[in-house]
Amino acid sequence: MNLHKKICAGLVAAGLFFVIPQMTYAEDIETDYTEETDSLADAQNNVPSSVYTWVLSTARANYYFNHQQINYAVGEDGFIDLNTLIVPTICIYDEIQKQDVISKRRWNMQSLTGYDKLVGRASYLQFKFKEGTVQVTERIDLDDQWGTLDTDKSGKPVKLHELKKNSVECKFYRAILFYAKKHNVQIIKHSWGKLSERDKLLNQSDMPLMQLIVP
Repeated sequence: MNLHKKICAGLVAAGLFFVIPQMTYAEDIETDYTEETDSLADAQNNVPSSVYTWVLSTARANYYFNHQQINYAVGEDGFIDLNTLIVPTICIYDEIQKQDVISKRRWNMQSLTGYDKLVGRASYLQFKFKEGTVQVTERIDLDDQWGTLDTDKSGKPVKLHELKKNSVECKFYRAILFYAKKHNVQIIKHSWGKLSERDKLLNQSDMPLMQLIVP
């Protein structure tokens, strides 16, 4: 099985890969790109661009979000929660970053089983627009078959305005939010629930996402 097929198979199993034909792909995302390093260029080519949008690269990793599964949360009543956006993401490591993760786990006396096959991580982001926060609700270490090595659900909400403007996290979140603002109609259409009668009457400019000040 080649790496592209491994990615697709593994992300299906992890719930991070869905094909939703009506979703418009990202074409002109607004972000501060960093130049890719040669050691990560090949890794980018193995992530399906029909599903994932590359945002930026550091010396140690490539960062992507799933532009097909970005969606609004849905309440128990079946109505879309326009205040809460869910975004699946992945981060592909280079060899130095892999060893850094392994070293930290060894230092903290955590299991290293399977970590010789570590390739990166998948994370679910939850943006709360009225609160102005972002939270990593789940973080999954991935092996080279895109299986789960370990899961962390300890992430706490972080105020967007408190992020350092030039940090990798801020640039990544900024790009996702700019994309969401440009594609809000499509995101609503492919979210699993339905709009309440009150929300149906909202103008796009009055929706919580559009009111958010992007960091």
